[in-house]
Amino acid sequence: MLQVRVRHSPPPRRSRLLFREAMEGRVFALPFVLGFLFWWAYPMAYSIYLIFQDWDLLGEPQFVGLKNIARLLSDPKVARSLYNTAFYTFLGVPVHLLIALLLALALNVPLRGIAVYRTVFYLPSVTPAVASAVVWLQIFHPEFGLLNAFLGLFGIPPVKWLFEPAVAKPAFIFMTTWTIGPQIVVFLAGLQSIPESLHEAAQIDGANRWQRFVRITLPMLSPIIFFNLVIGIIGSFQVFTSAFIMTGGGPQDATLFTVLYLYRNGFEYFRMGYASTIAWLLFWIIVFFTIIQFVLARRWVYYEGRER
Repeated sequence: MLQVRVRHSPPPRRSRLLFREAMEGRVFALPFVLGFLFWWAYPMAYSIYLIFQDWDLLGEPQFVGLKNIARLLSDPKVARSLYNTAFYTFLGVPVHLLIALLLALALNVPLRGIAVYRTVFYLPSVTPAVASAVVWLQIFHPEFGLLNAFLGLFGIPPVKWLFEPAVAKPAFIFMTTWTIGPQIVVFLAGLQSIPESLHEAAQIDGANRWQRFVRITLPMLSPIIFFNLVIGIIGSFQVFTSAFIMTGGGPQDATLFTVLYLYRNGFEYFRMGYASTIAWLLFWIIVFFTIIQFVLARRWVYYEGRER
């Protein structure tokens, strides 16, 4: 016997409500969509166009083909800036992560007034970058700086921190420990999410403090370490403000980081096409190292409830 199914349309009132909800959702999403299109998608697409152009910001862009890419491959300052950035990243990020983890462990103890200490360690990270750079200029001053004055108490002669190529990049790495407050907060949140019952069970089984840290704390904290590592490497590849204000890339291009060299080509030398080429090179380098981190994370990052 043939059966006919009749599809009942929703009541008119319900249809109007669904339509209204859909429209409201689109209206609330519109600012983000427009912001993404105008401030992200369009500039990125236009920068790809500029790779093949020679544009001085004043006249019309002139097509030059692969000239900017050829210049990129033969420019010694590009190689120098990439080396400086890599040195800053692969030495500074592990140091910052280690210091942030140690401070988070120290701030995780149940002491009276511990919230005050946590606030003190976080506050420097909200200091404006320009103000922070000015402060550190005074700290690193070769004659009147606080750092050399402190070292002088131990008989160490003054160091020209920002005027000697050998110590300029280590000085920048030391300076950026000032802004590890967000990493400390993330580590602290991860430490407080570890069930105390795991430590108690391990302690009953005879595990000492170091064994509990290695066997319980670090594995449970590995997703947090991974997060801070990825964000830290992406951020360190984009260091700009401190170098621009404090050294201008000197001495002898020792602090000429890639973003600073990109800025110079675009807004000092008025070579926007070449600056766009450098920007896309840096973009793909960041993407490459981010992918590597996600691939390697499968071997050492532990997620609760997931088999390894």
